[in-house]
Amino acid sequence: MKAEPANALAATAKEIVRQLQQAGFTAYWVGGCVRDFLLGREPGDYDIVTSALPEDVEKLFPRTIPVGKKFGIIVVLQGQEQFQVATFRAEADYRDGRHPEEVVFGDAVADARRRDFTINGLFYDPVTEQLHDWVGGETDLRAKTIRTIGVPEERFAEDHLRLLRAVRLAAQLNFEIEPATMAAIQTLASKIQTISAERIRDELIKLFNPPHAGRGLELLRESKLLQEVLPEIAATVDCEQSPNFHPEGSVFNHLVLMLRQMPPDADPSLPWSVLLHDVAKPVTASKDPVTGSIHFYGHERIGAEMAETILQRLRFPRKQIEDVVHAVRCHMQFKDVPDMRKATLRRLLMRPTFPLEMQLHRLDCLGSHRRLEIYDFLLEKARELETQPEIVPPLLTGKELLALGMPPGPAMGTLLAELREKQLSDELSSREGALEWARERVGEISKNRRPDCR
Repeated sequence: MKAEPANALAATAKEIVRQLQQAGFTAYWVGGCVRDFLLGREPGDYDIVTSALPEDVEKLFPRTIPVGKKFGIIVVLQGQEQFQVATFRAEADYRDGRHPEEVVFGDAVADARRRDFTINGLFYDPVTEQLHDWVGGETDLRAKTIRTIGVPEERFAEDHLRLLRAVRLAAQLNFEIEPATMAAIQTLASKIQTISAERIRDELIKLFNPPHAGRGLELLRESKLLQEVLPEIAATVDCEQSPNFHPEGSVFNHLVLMLRQMPPDADPSLPWSVLLHDVAKPVTASKDPVTGSIHFYGHERIGAEMAETILQRLRFPRKQIEDVVHAVRCHMQFKDVPDMRKATLRRLLMRPTFPLEMQLHRLDCLGSHRRLEIYDFLLEKARELETQPEIVPPLLTGKELLALGMPPGPAMGTLLAELREKQLSDELSSREGALEWARERVGEISKNRRPDCR
């Protein structure tokens, strides 16, 4: 393979390898950056392996961080960028499904053979432009195959997150998982429970990115990992829906279709809004004994509660949880848009989560009946709203009501809410008109108030 680094990050990574080699050490790029480089994809970062010991790396580069020095890992700082530089090693005796009990420094071949998948075990020298393949990775890369290095059960026992990573890589790269590797994942699927929620979350976020999110969900089910990491979604596999509303069949099929059609620049909360918007259908399903129609009464309300529990379990940020939960709770409101009062519709359009909710509604339609009349209507209304002056201040405040003789208390709040509703409905558009209306209402309220008999 002959290629030159295409960007500044690659050029810096090449220079680090050159400096190590000039100091008398062997050094290569390794892992995902080599895989992506060979596939013509731009690597997001570059990992480097070398025969230099951690102490040698620290001496050679002035700015370093000893992030994993006992494991042979030093971070080299170059400008604003960080590069992980690791000493060749051969690990053994994993007892907790993640950390090796001991680290033995070795040579490049031993280092390659301890890695997870063949396509991640390729070494590349950017100085001489030579590829080194001691594990059959180049063949699997050409065949678009995910295969463990050595015995699958042994590789997965070393780090149980590799079970989920295999599925994520297969979806991300549009590769197939070779049969022995897939069989081992299915057998060992329950071991993913030993991994922290944060690590599982991070893999799932990558798995459910467009454009491979739909296949990611299918592979998660096929690998038997879905039941382990998202059992609530696994329950949708056998949850049938009324064909007149959902010709696609089960809720699971609906989710896959929605995920397949996410835009490439999707809001990070959109995949999770899709996954969780119907999460309560399995627990709310009922069938009409006369018509045979299937109903899911209250699934949006119960689904919002379930979504919050699931996202908290996976340690998502609070703000993202709130956005997704709101989208789940409100997704059924969109069917009522044609009959909404102007004020109600405007409040929907002005919600901070409206863009997310709109994308969810669009996918909900595309994943079932494919009718987008309401989506198109809302797009038009949103455009109209953008051309109108933004209604920031209310026409009147409590101060004006006090001046009109309205005593403070709950009745004032009710009156202000009523006034705001009329403002948003365009029934009141000027301060003068609002004052006249409020003066009449305050007079009515004062007339109907009972005298204080204390």
